Amino acid sequence: MKPLAKQIWFNGKLTAWENCTVHVMSHALHYGTSVFEGIRVYDTPNGPCGFRLTDHVARLHDSARIYHFPMPYSVEELVQACRDTVASEGLKSAYIRPLAFLGGCGMGVTPSPEAITTDVMIAAFPWGAYLGEEALEKGVDACISSWNRVAPNTIPTGAKAGGNYLSGYLIGREARQGGYGEGIALGTDGLLSEGAGENLFVVRDGVLMTPPSSSSILQGITRDSVIKLARGLGYETREQTMTRESLYVADEVFMTGTAAEITPVRSVDGITTRAAGPGPVTKAINKAFRGLFDGTTPDRYGWLEPIHTAKTVSERQHEPA
Repeated sequence: MKPLAKQIWFNGKLTAWENCTVHVMSHALHYGTSVFEGIRVYDTPNGPCGFRLTDHVARLHDSARIYHFPMPYSVEELVQACRDTVASEGLKSAYIRPLAFLGGCGMGVTPSPEAITTDVMIAAFPWGAYLGEEALEKGVDACISSWNRVAPNTIPTGAKAGGNYLSGYLIGREARQGGYGEGIALGTDGLLSEGAGENLFVVRDGVLMTPPSSSSILQGITRDSVIKLARGLGYETREQTMTRESLYVADEVFMTGTAAEITPVRSVDGITTRAAGPGPVTKAINKAFRGLFDGTTPDRYGWLEPIHTAKTVSERQHEPA
């Protein structure tokens, strides 16, 4: 695999890419026992800033807690490790991937508590638009997948776990094989859930609607940010269940996520939205979102966390004893 970064923070220290190895008998490789995050770093007028960095790391801890994974590092330690990793790569903008996974726990599906070991890694590297630059500007063509999202009380969709994304893999693969840019899943109740790796928003008559947490979604941090920004702009915003035909008669549809950011949906199942791409509500929210990073939108919630607020690992290592 071509290296994405020179170093990766692995179990407490920055380690060369080629030395970050995991044994093939690791529990996570066999059973999907991992939790992870995706975090964007933006180049702002005040220098590189992680967008809601602490919130993301706190959710990583929450995901581990749901699955009973012991976390060997605190939220504060991992936030600093994210900063160290970005700084070590000299990046002004980046995508950060923290991952915690079960390692040498034996071959049983349910290892004994005393046998559980959790490995933690953090990588930082450049990553552009997840669904493509054209999709950001003109919108993506999506389809309703034949695959449903998992039912409540099967596996916890509130955790951002590696194994959960097998569902997204099937949804996205089916869409791309059918010539679409992304897939949208329904829940087992036949109501709208989310995209393969994104949350979903629908605009009708100026009202912004998104499926609630009970619709087998991951409660995305970008989703939460969009809700807060939209309400700040004066838009009525509702978390409510919706039928698939809500997409067919929508004025606007867009998807959100750390990787996808705010991506308009141009059509669903070949039915073009009334806006035929990014409509006025989508544009206004996206302008406010992007404005956080160029300074035109005030950071009222303290979402921008500077990367260089504390000494990096290399600086600390060269301090006199």
